Amino acid sequence: MIVDVNGKRAYVYTGGKAFDAALPTAVFVHGAEHDHSVWALQTRYFAHHGFGVLAVDLPGHHRSDGPALTSIGAMADWLAALLDALGAQRAFVAGHSMGSLVALDFAARFPSRATHLALVATAVPMAVSDALLQAAREREPEAIAMVNQWSHSTIAAKPSCPAPGFWLHGMNQRLMERVSATGEPLLFHTDFSACNGYTDGLARAAQVTCPVRLIVGRRDMMTPPRATRALADALRNANAPVDTITLDAGHALMSEQPDATLDALYAFAAGRARAHPQDSR
Repeated sequence: MIVDVNGKRAYVYTGGKAFDAALPTAVFVHGAEHDHSVWALQTRYFAHHGFGVLAVDLPGHHRSDGPALTSIGAMADWLAALLDALGAQRAFVAGHSMGSLVALDFAARFPSRATHLALVATAVPMAVSDALLQAAREREPEAIAMVNQWSHSTIAAKPSCPAPGFWLHGMNQRLMERVSATGEPLLFHTDFSACNGYTDGLARAAQVTCPVRLIVGRRDMMTPPRATRALADALRNANAPVDTITLDAGHALMSEQPDATLDALYAFAAGRARAHPQDSR
């Protein structure tokens, strides 16, 4: 679905069903050099089980017009404008990696609009090394290869996503290459710079009032579980209800553990009992 947001065309995937603002709204925000498709399984299930789904392509990513936004705060403002354009007042918001920072900033600065906040493969701060920033600016194919390697904990997770036999590394590499080819120059560097420059994360966490679920990968090398501790403490200090689900995966949780990620998200959004209590802390 194409939506006009601030005079620009924005693409949102609605999970195979027309978006209905009368239903509870679920928003999904992708990470750096990605697009809506990383949420394919999760969003389709939500759309067919009681939610109006909005899986975004952020500005400058794949089907959404540029320019790409250069700060996390600007992306959160854009998300609020998208909801306004569609008449959605409140939403469950989930974000992966860079998208988790966008979701956090949105929930903190627009507290009346976030019903639940799910942060997937997150870290605050989300520092990016100088070497990776330089590679993203000067040698993007090399940066894509590095991130692709670091994002996966296995060669091919079983049963894999979207079906057995799919090559997760190859799929993710082609996705990043496609987003790079269809977007503006230096998009990867723009995204990484936004993550690296986001210094407000812990302060924003202290402003969150809605329930929060952190979903982390036990073998995540990009945002390891220990990187969520300060964030979880800041959320608890704000008296936001918070729990953590730890899955046996790397950074690419939605593809390495698609069903478990879906279970953790949907149970939380729908207000059901905690998923995977044995992995919670």
